[in-house]
Amino acid sequence: MALGPRLELRQGQALVMTPQLQQAIKLLQLSNLELMAYVEQELERNPLLERIDGDAPGAEDTRDSFEVADGDAPAERLDLSSDGIAEKAREAMDVDPDGDNTFNNDSGYDGANADMGLSSNYISGRGGDGRFDDEGGGLEQTLSETLSLREHVQEHWLLMPANATDRLIGQALIDTLDEAGYVTEPLEEVATRLGIEADEVEAVLLDLQTIEPAGLFARSLKECLALQLRERDRLDPAMQALLDNLELLAKRDIPGLMRICGVDQEDVADMVQEIRALNPKPGLLFGGEPVQTLVPDVYVRRGNDGSWLVELNSDTLPRVLVNSRYYARVTKAEKAATNGATPNVQQKQTKTYMSDCLNSANWLVKSLDQRAQTILKVASEIVRQQDAFLRHGVSHLKPLNLRAVAEAIEMHESTVSRVTSNKTMATPRGIFEMKYFFTASIAATDGGEAFSAESIRHRIKTLIDAESAEDVLSDDKIVEMLAGKGVDIARRTVAKYREAMNIPSSVERRRLKKAGLLKAG
Repeated sequence: MALGPRLELRQGQALVMTPQLQQAIKLLQLSNLELMAYVEQELERNPLLERIDGDAPGAEDTRDSFEVADGDAPAERLDLSSDGIAEKAREAMDVDPDGDNTFNNDSGYDGANADMGLSSNYISGRGGDGRFDDEGGGLEQTLSETLSLREHVQEHWLLMPANATDRLIGQALIDTLDEAGYVTEPLEEVATRLGIEADEVEAVLLDLQTIEPAGLFARSLKECLALQLRERDRLDPAMQALLDNLELLAKRDIPGLMRICGVDQEDVADMVQEIRALNPKPGLLFGGEPVQTLVPDVYVRRGNDGSWLVELNSDTLPRVLVNSRYYARVTKAEKAATNGATPNVQQKQTKTYMSDCLNSANWLVKSLDQRAQTILKVASEIVRQQDAFLRHGVSHLKPLNLRAVAEAIEMHESTVSRVTSNKTMATPRGIFEMKYFFTASIAATDGGEAFSAESIRHRIKTLIDAESAEDVLSDDKIVEMLAGKGVDIARRTVAKYREAMNIPSSVERRRLKKAGLLKAG
């Protein structure tokens, strides 16, 4: 057989991860807030991208919606308006504006026998401005400014009598404070850095430890608790012995504490209650970074006909469009500049740059729309699968995996996994991560419908919370009680779930409840 070069035509298929496809995958797994930050970067880089304002031309025309219905139930189209995040959250979670603003987790649903319908809606390029009303700003703008821990300490330190050297030492110690109010640098290192004796640093530290609230400038948890107990005149020898053996308290070794402290079981219980009333991190009482409110990506609420309405949180969706007029003006100007001649290098680069910007902008807008449609499909299917949970609570949470959702909406499991990452859903029963609805299954004893692992954990916790000090349930007893309700579960699984919820064993619970250190049902 002769060897030599030759030309051949071959036909094949291959999956190529283009930059556009990589971008679409990246956008899919971002939350709405992360997506806003990403789009802001694109707006700075791409001159053809433009943010849509509420009164911008075309803002009212870029609307899209679709419906998902269950079975033969009639599907309805919901016209989503920009009512603001507060109104949507109140509707989604059944919060009474005149009540105590708490979730009604036990709320039932009268139309339990009605056919379930799903309606999903999305408005592309439209939404609220992230405000609670038309006049004020967001919640973070209503927060009052408070003193930080360092400002509070420095203010009191300046009012305390001290010489210049002590002032310098005090400032050095203030600089070592962490956000919890603890001194994070050994006194010997502070003394070496300042070129003085460690006794001088410790003397200033004792003065600083008198600043309210008690517990600041402690070097350990033991010292922090001791400072607070000393202020309350409760640091007696027995309490000091307990503080010296906090590891026994962590192990719940009550007999050991009784022996070391020289007190009876009732006194140990009283001492533990006093320690629980203390603040192990007094520095956190002062102002810091504002707490970031959890903003859901998807809202789920009941419709008038009993169906579940699923919609994206349009208040946090980026609203952008492609400025085609600017592109046409630039290309027209470049074409006029050449006047039929061969364009120079700079003109070629300008044309290439504008073409790339146009393609990138078009693809971003398309990816944002596709992302919204995909999230709604996945969320709607989750709601359809977990209808019993939404109506009756966590005890009715069904076992669910990515494959079941992927097959129902005809998508790949990896796509469903990306969609459910970093996404939250506001329901009448609270705000949950989308991953929460995917749990392992526990078989039924009669071979019937399996139970969700999360619902089993809830049942185990409910049984343990209701037990009394005289009748503490062992793991074997819990297995027996669950089996009576049709749950086929092993004792080691019960123990694993119990330990995951930080619930002690039956022996420890009996001892703690008799000692009054654990609330009995």
